[in-house]
Amino acid sequence: MSDDEDVGEEDGGLYLGEYEGGRNEQDERHGYGKAILPNGDTYEGYYVDGKRHGQGVYRFKSGARYFGDYKENKKHGKGVFYYPDGSHYDGEWIEDQRAGLGIYTYINGDTYQGDWRDNTRSGRGTYTFSQTGLKYAGLWKNGKMNGNGELVTDHHKYVGTWKNGLVQGKGKYVFPRAGCIQTGEYITVKKDPSEVEEDEDQEPVPRWKASKIERFIDINCEPPTESELHDIPEQNPELTRITEKQETEGAEFEQQEQQNPEIQLSEQNPELTRVTELTELQQQETELPLESEKQETEVVETPAVDAADAEPSPPEVAPDKDD
Repeated sequence: MSDDEDVGEEDGGLYLGEYEGGRNEQDERHGYGKAILPNGDTYEGYYVDGKRHGQGVYRFKSGARYFGDYKENKKHGKGVFYYPDGSHYDGEWIEDQRAGLGIYTYINGDTYQGDWRDNTRSGRGTYTFSQTGLKYAGLWKNGKMNGNGELVTDHHKYVGTWKNGLVQGKGKYVFPRAGCIQTGEYITVKKDPSEVEEDEDQEPVPRWKASKIERFIDINCEPPTESELHDIPEQNPELTRITEKQETEGAEFEQQEQQNPEIQLSEQNPELTRVTELTELQQQETELPLESEKQETEVVETPAVDAADAEPSPPEVAPDKDD
């Protein structure tokens, strides 16, 4: 909605409604005043040469309200617009358009904070989904996620690229508390016929294809929760088998060492010596890293995984509305 309906009334010699306030030498509305417009809207604020100019409050008959700056009858500067559906925008305006920095709170509780252009989300901004706490922080174009961005949940975040609202191309899932990064890419595929409902458009959808997992050490990480452990793709079973074998052999060696304290390394079984060296190496790797080495990575190749549990795209964002 817009208050453009009365723009130009001051100059056209038409009935302008009721007015109480200051005037200039040409008998135009000038300075502070109150007006009741012919359509039932009201305005209280400042005029310059017959036009709303400066700070003012415009109340629409429909229930919408605007509190903020005007320039030559148009919303221009900073202001808050309350819409009839309960949503509101608090930010910058240029010639009646949401433009610049602003925060929009939607009727469902979602919020967008960031750049605007021509009444749409354009530039850099953060959209928060109220029901889940999910956040997208990144670039926008024409109201849609477009460009580099991050999708953040309580358990992990995805860092990648979006185009026209859909995730695409290379990216990575980061599990901070679990100390794990999974890299891969989203490829666009057609839906399986069994997944398509009757009369539904068979538009391509993004599918995640993993390529590898990187472990990292972060001294600020807390132990992973059970739900986070479920989020981590399955590791190579061969690595698990080797680890279990090392633990078993290490326990056997410790038992022998307790029975014979004088045992010398030169007399040990070569296989046990190898296990001991591996154990010492593992202990060194688990020591806290230096400040400049807070993140060490161990790359593990892994097959592609099904992205059924991943979140390639957030729920649909609320559409931008024209005033």
